[in-house]
Amino acid sequence: MAQGKKLVIVESPTKMRSIQGYLGDGFEVLSSVGHIRDLADKKDIPAADKQAYGKYSIDVDHDFDPYYVVSDRKTKTVAELKRALKNADELLLATDEDREGEAIAWHLLETLKPKVPYRRMVFHEITKDAIQAAVENTRELDLALVDAQETRRILDRLYGWDVSPVLWYKVKSGLSAGRVQSAATRMIVDRERERMAFVSAEYWDVDAQASASGTPFTVRLVRLDGGAIARGTDFDDNGALKKAVVVLDETAAAALAAAVDAVGSGTVTKVEAKPGTRSPYAPFTTSTLQQEAGRKLSMSAKQAMSVAQRLYEKGYITYMRTDSTALSTQAVQAARSQAVALYGDAAVPLKPRVYKSKSKNAQEAHEAIRPSGEQFRTPASVSSQLDREEQRLYDLIWKRTVASQMSDAKYETTTVTIAVDTSTAPGASAGKVAEFTASGTVYTFKGFLEAYEEGRDERRNAADAAENQSLPAVAVGDVLGVSEADAKPHRTTPKPRYTEASLVKALEEHGIGRPSTFASIIGTVIDRGYATKRGQALVPTWMAFSVVRLLEQHFADLIDYDFTAALEDDLDAIARGEQKRIEWLHSFYFGSDSQVGLRQVVDNLGEIDARALNATRITDNATLRFGKYGPYLEVADPANPDAKPRIVNVPEDLAPDELTAEKAQELIDAPVAGDRVLGENPANGKILVVKDGRFGPYIQENDPVSEDDQVDESTGEVVEAPKPKRGAKKEAAPKPRTASLFRSMSVDTIDLDTALKLLELPRVVGVDPATDEEITAQNGRFGPYLKKGADSRSLESEQQIFDITLEQALEIYAQPKYGARRASSALAEFDADPTSGKPIRIRDGRFGAYVTDGETNVTIPRGQQVQDITFEIAVQMLADKRAKGPAPKRGARTAAKKSAPAKKAPAKAAAKKAPAKTAAKSDADKAAARSAAAKKAAATRAANAAKKQAGA
Repeated sequence: MAQGKKLVIVESPTKMRSIQGYLGDGFEVLSSVGHIRDLADKKDIPAADKQAYGKYSIDVDHDFDPYYVVSDRKTKTVAELKRALKNADELLLATDEDREGEAIAWHLLETLKPKVPYRRMVFHEITKDAIQAAVENTRELDLALVDAQETRRILDRLYGWDVSPVLWYKVKSGLSAGRVQSAATRMIVDRERERMAFVSAEYWDVDAQASASGTPFTVRLVRLDGGAIARGTDFDDNGALKKAVVVLDETAAAALAAAVDAVGSGTVTKVEAKPGTRSPYAPFTTSTLQQEAGRKLSMSAKQAMSVAQRLYEKGYITYMRTDSTALSTQAVQAARSQAVALYGDAAVPLKPRVYKSKSKNAQEAHEAIRPSGEQFRTPASVSSQLDREEQRLYDLIWKRTVASQMSDAKYETTTVTIAVDTSTAPGASAGKVAEFTASGTVYTFKGFLEAYEEGRDERRNAADAAENQSLPAVAVGDVLGVSEADAKPHRTTPKPRYTEASLVKALEEHGIGRPSTFASIIGTVIDRGYATKRGQALVPTWMAFSVVRLLEQHFADLIDYDFTAALEDDLDAIARGEQKRIEWLHSFYFGSDSQVGLRQVVDNLGEIDARALNATRITDNATLRFGKYGPYLEVADPANPDAKPRIVNVPEDLAPDELTAEKAQELIDAPVAGDRVLGENPANGKILVVKDGRFGPYIQENDPVSEDDQVDESTGEVVEAPKPKRGAKKEAAPKPRTASLFRSMSVDTIDLDTALKLLELPRVVGVDPATDEEITAQNGRFGPYLKKGADSRSLESEQQIFDITLEQALEIYAQPKYGARRASSALAEFDADPTSGKPIRIRDGRFGAYVTDGETNVTIPRGQQVQDITFEIAVQMLADKRAKGPAPKRGARTAAKKSAPAKKAPAKAAAKKAPAKTAAKSDADKAAARSAAAKKAAATRAANAAKKQAGA
């Protein structure tokens, strides 16, 4: 880079390319690809610092000093940034203007230690005007924001690393606890608990068809002799009435419907017309965008944020992490102009609409999410430049933004009440006046609804929703025909389970977490197995019940919604400079006069009964537990309490609220699946039985029943012959052969011939004449495949294991392993790698997406999207991996550690301040100390060598 250029550092490669084009040759724009350093792993902390930093990579006894290291994946990135900085005359830190972006900028300064002037460059959209304005209007680093983000990072490390091990030991290894993650899990579990405790109530009503001037419309019974008819909202969650209403049963409703039909007419007693207005919704914030993308586009929160990130980095929308609903003056003008152009002058009010953010956090009060630029590009004009998901989300953001500046919608709702005197029906008792109503809404001016209407979360009782329909003109006193009366049953339903959209809304309403973190939090809840998705609904697992139960019993404050929300308020106060980071962390961890510290809670947990935590009583005799392979019922025998409980598998797709006492008894009483005798193996005379085990259905080859064995007639199972007396010599019985059923097979339909084939797997297909190697077909963890030596190839179906011929197998092996045969599975494809000469592809693997050329694999770093990987980046990633060489084997690594010279300790972070003389002095002191120690060690080695030489 030529002397005099300015170095601009952003987080994203996509953003880097966009901004470089706007700034021109006087600037070099590089990417840090997210964070360049983080809290160290325990193994990265040198022995001298283990005592202070070894537990958390945080010295809790000395102002919670963190031990940061540059990750192995970012050493090359840091080297490239340092190289560019040497030739720059100024550094512009252009990371996102939020807490995390500010912290990334601070970490860059701490690591790069620039000797040239540096400034903070901020912008909310990636357009030419915005970027050039950002260069002209820079600011200083906001250390209050840095403090808030670093406090959050330290807080989450302390919380997670103190609480998670308790879950490992008492619930299941590999689990995790987190400040927001645990609260979100509790919300999902609490909703399921409500559903489990819910008592459904039944009520009936009557619908009928009324007609006036030949126009039919639907009416619904609302009152009987002046008493209101029961609706779903009149019952509480225990199925009890909350107020005095008339509850019809089936008999009464059917009799009333028959009486209405017999009368055949009713009189209009009231016609009420009410005007109303609806105002548009505020522009999108991070939270409302996630909710609406979930409702209307069926996107997960994570997916919505990923697509929004791409739109932002490509310059189509403004910054997508914001709590603000405010629009800039230019955005307001752009929205109003577009509304007028599309829907006419009346589409906008005289004065622009102003929306105020409810967020107290000024540093996150950016502009709302909107299309970028002074003039909005319509969805149609950008459709060819975006992929399908980007088009859908951009269309949503564009509509919401334009609608937010449009006029109110105006409507008129008319309600007609019709009275039917059923006492005139043949055989009816006197005094039964049934009142029916119908409502219809007519929009007299659609206003913002021309552009956009917000989606809704699922209603609790859809039947209770007002039905809007077109009503004919009627007047009080008119007699209308009433017919086709129908008695209808209804049952109250529990609150719906959370969806990602409604959970985001609930978290925001409780003040828990930040909208920018909701997507990752929900992703973690699902990844940890605390919840699964059934359609859009989040269904908690039984493991989540155990985790929440443990946290509620032993970490009550940490999982309390109000306490968790208060932590967010405190972090906001630190960001505003109203609280001191170190003082706050000391109070949280060690406690204060007003609260118990985390350390005190962990040190005084007492005994935790893991078995009790993992138990949910379903009936008097059946207890739900979950094990390594899923949930099961432990069923005690009431006649023999000391007997070993029976184990009954619970289907994994059965939601907790569906495991009622009745369903549990159904599972207990169900005949044991499997254990069906298929027949005799003609090769050895043994009996083949199909079973359904904890690991899935399988075939087992048993010895035939001997004369000494007995068969239990009630179950069909063999009761073993009497065991030899104690002291008698026993011979170990060989284990019976077994074989798992394929996924396409069923215990109910498998036959003897198929079972025999399964037992003989792997099947020998033949011998490759070119290499004289045997080719076998078999089934594995990832599906059916061929194996020849160490070379395996996937098959398309399980049936091919039995059917494939040697010629077909050789044809498969003749194809390139990573060639066109598997091209369809790649997430992205590039040209050939210059080193290996093989095409580069991005694939989805067990541990996430990775870059491969068929010889070298590189996992894409966390936080980096597949869309960020260009051909140049992929080539560099593969080159870096090759340079490192193959990973050493476990034994070799241990030996290397013993024989290698002492490794230089990673550079520890200085005090949490902007680069200053005090920090530099601290680093210099540490460097001098290390240098002195190294010189002393060298002198010692030299002296020892001299002694040996003298002795020789």
